Amino acid sequence: MTTHTLHTGLEEIRRKWGWFLVLGIALIALGTVALTVPYLATLASVMLFGWLLVIGGVFEAVAAFSAPKWIGALLHLLSGILGVVVGTLTITHPAAGAGALTLLLAAFFFISGFVRIGAAVMLRFPAWGWAVFGGIVTALLGALIWAEWPSSAVWVIGTFVAIDLLLRGWTWVMFAFAARRGSSGARPVEVSGGL
Repeated sequence: MTTHTLHTGLEEIRRKWGWFLVLGIALIALGTVALTVPYLATLASVMLFGWLLVIGGVFEAVAAFSAPKWIGALLHLLSGILGVVVGTLTITHPAAGAGALTLLLAAFFFISGFVRIGAAVMLRFPAWGWAVFGGIVTALLGALIWAEWPSSAVWVIGTFVAIDLLLRGWTWVMFAFAARRGSSGARPVEVSGGL
């Protein structure tokens, strides 16, 4: 067995810490812009999602024609067509797409919050009270989004994207400063040489 640390290649990271800092600052700037105009961030996210559906649908439909005698080809073709149709509708009606995605997020948060609460109460693992607290906050967030719908569709997706960009940006900034200082703290990890 070979022992590696999680910071293998730390010297190269130390030399290029400035690039990580620039990346972090850029993400923080984008997150700040998205947070100040969540409506535009929501529309941009929905449009990107729509284009991804269209492109994925086209690829899936083309793949279906590559093996036309396979019984699953019809399913791939239908799935591809559905992706193109839903993606096109999302692109041409981004406000409606944002509304639908916001409802989906609200349902996800609401249900997953209660699932986390139930699992924590039933399993009673160490510090299970924190999981209950997290589940309550998540369920309340879902209920808030649902209660404010359809007006929440304007700000929810953009705000979530903004928060994600800000957190990722700060993570990269902190990583860059840690790399510059050369701080370690990585524990060795044993990696077996065989498969």
